[in-house]
Amino acid sequence: MTYTIKEVAAMVDHTNLKPYAVTADFQKLCDEARAYGFKSVAINTYPVSICRKMLEGSDVLTGAAVGFPLGQMTIDAKAAEAEYAVKDGAQEFDYVLNVGKLKEHDYAYIEEEMSRMTAVARRAGICCKVIFETCYLTEEEIIEAAKIASRVKPDFVKTSTGFGTGGATAENVKLMKENCGPDVQVKAAGGIRTWESAKAMIDAGATRLGTSSGIRIIEEMKAAGLE
Repeated sequence: MTYTIKEVAAMVDHTNLKPYAVTADFQKLCDEARAYGFKSVAINTYPVSICRKMLEGSDVLTGAAVGFPLGQMTIDAKAAEAEYAVKDGAQEFDYVLNVGKLKEHDYAYIEEEMSRMTAVARRAGICCKVIFETCYLTEEEIIEAAKIASRVKPDFVKTSTGFGTGGATAENVKLMKENCGPDVQVKAAGGIRTWESAKAMIDAGATRLGTSSGIRIIEEMKAAGLE
């Protein structure tokens, strides 16, 4: 399939989740997101209020990463972090599910956690994305988590944090898409640094891309003569 630059830019969550990021980095991130027409900026929860103010008057969303990057927090703690992010102006959030509980096949826990986090988003009228961290999961575990999502109906399931031992693969995007149901979309993240890799994820079914290489991807599309 072919995609326009505008269509792809509108899928990009322009990302800076580095622990040493400072205010000037967030200003640069927000300015770039405005200039390229990206969907959102993806940041940790501390700078949410900073970026929301920087993005005033634009269509770029302020997105928060919750329980990031390990997911090893109690459900209460994750929900509280999400609620604080919403209070500070987050217009969507991505949270890391408890990978250990998923590895133990405690699917009831994963469903409770997903339900609680999705409920926070629903009360605020914003988007919730669930990060699986697929590099640590078996195919069976990915499928089971996606099936839970098909029942709970968060807005997105997401492949990776980008901080694990591996990132998104087209195969995992397709697997998640096949099992999450028609009401849940798939976000690919982690290791997406070129237009070739981005296109592979979109072709596999991803409708959002988490990447710090959004500018490179768009510039490669321009160089290829795409419009």
